[in-house]
Amino acid sequence: QVQLVESGGGLVQPGGSLRLSCAASGFTFSTYSMSWYRQPPGKERDLVAVITIPSGATNYADSMKGRVTISRDSNKNTVYLQMNSLKPEDTAVYYCKARRMVAGQPAGLGTWGQGTQVTVSS
Repeated sequence: QVQLVESGGGLVQPGGSLRLSCAASGFTFSTYSMSWYRQPPGKERDLVAVITIPSGATNYADSMKGRVTISRDSNKNTVYLQMNSLKPEDTAVYYCKARRMVAGQPAGLGTWGQGTQVTVSS
């Protein structure tokens, strides 16, 4: 059973940094692409960053490009999102998503974590 558990959210002042973690279990981590999404209050859930396999190539949404870095540790089955220079508009619930890859293409709808709240406020 695929399971994703996010952590690392919290309250941070504008300009601050946070590192989110997503611990994965129940599947072969190296065969899944991993991504982070966020959902601000009253808005839709949008992609923040994705890291693919096997190349480890990354892609970022324009809204956070240059301020976030996605990475994965295959030894720990964990994906990270380092966020810097945070702004109040970055306030959202941040979700991790795992999606199985077959022959370089995504297969299935993927699995979501439960989310972690990030609040940027002074």
